[in-house]
Amino acid sequence: MVQPAKPLAGVKVLELGTLIAGPFCTRILAEFGAEVIKVESPDGGDPLRQWRKLHEGTSLWWSVQARNKRSFTANLKDPDGLAAVRKLAAEADIVVENFRPGVLEKLGLGWDVLSAANPGLVMVRLSGFGQTGPYKDRPGFGAIGESMGGLRYITGFPDRPPVRTGISIGDSIAALWAAIGALMALRHREVNGGAGQVVDVALYEAVFAMMESMVPEFDVAGFVRERTGNVMPGITPSNTHTTRDGRHIIIGGNGDAIFKRLMNAIGRADLAEDASLGNNAGRDARADELYAAIDAWVREHDGDAVLAAMEAAQVPASAVLSVADMFEDAQFIARDMFEQVNLPGGQPMKIPGIVPKLSDTPGSTEWLGPKLGEHTDEILASLGYAPREIAALREKGAV
Repeated sequence: MVQPAKPLAGVKVLELGTLIAGPFCTRILAEFGAEVIKVESPDGGDPLRQWRKLHEGTSLWWSVQARNKRSFTANLKDPDGLAAVRKLAAEADIVVENFRPGVLEKLGLGWDVLSAANPGLVMVRLSGFGQTGPYKDRPGFGAIGESMGGLRYITGFPDRPPVRTGISIGDSIAALWAAIGALMALRHREVNGGAGQVVDVALYEAVFAMMESMVPEFDVAGFVRERTGNVMPGITPSNTHTTRDGRHIIIGGNGDAIFKRLMNAIGRADLAEDASLGNNAGRDARADELYAAIDAWVREHDGDAVLAAMEAAQVPASAVLSVADMFEDAQFIARDMFEQVNLPGGQPMKIPGIVPKLSDTPGSTEWLGPKLGEHTDEILASLGYAPREIAALREKGAV
């Protein structure tokens, strides 16, 4: 059966980024059919190739972060290498870059130059602080964006310093905003008759945009949200509880009807029927009492029994899963959240399944992260370079 084209089939993307934010954005586009050409330095390529756990000298993370992309090497300090990149940009629908502001301009690859040659171009620019403002020239990683954007301040326990999440969440959030911005700009160009434009994503703003009610609560009520550990004041009960066999279970009983079911499930019909606990404000005023009651019940039972009781009562709950737990979890398996692939050399490996799930035109993994410069020659040939010209470029180190 012929598969329908992916939703981004025919969209050409040029990636001028390294590490996480820019490359994660283009990974999403590549998973759903965009042709992504990743420009890398001939001298080692993207540093992510060497990050974390390696297999035969290459990062396992790279296999996923660069899936479905084509690797093109170009020396951006060489005029012929730059010329090749300009030709690629002239054919692209989207250019994604995450250099510090001003770097591309110094190379002659800034917005003014690229858009003059390609008026329909959408240029996605990810940086620590954006393309304008007094901080624009400062270096900024995801951790800095998480700190300045408010996430680190509210993460952790009140009697301890702020903590980070175990992944580069600031970079990943910025990448999602970048992908959304790129697709909105494409929509404007193709449906509303608009020209190309710049999508300016600052890491700190990407994180800041996730801060829920923080701004109006401070502005109107003078309220500063603080670290509260595993609970969130104002949303009660919702917490982490430890079972008799040492498992950590998240239980969310903060809906009015759900709260009643939870209390009945743990044998506290008195609390279920207490009118003063019928709404969230009333429950939040007695949060310590409620959490003590739930803790007492949970620690008398093993994890499986707790989860079974919550499921029977239709109360949202989950064990805190490690990746080892996920590999055995029926929901992950049923929704194909682990794809089976083979590393170079034939070793089988599981990689994350693709999100989101589209019913008619789903994304897919066509190939794993490519070898450095794997597609350089064929891309140059597609730009009209003759074999002798390609050989000359290689000899002088331009590609």
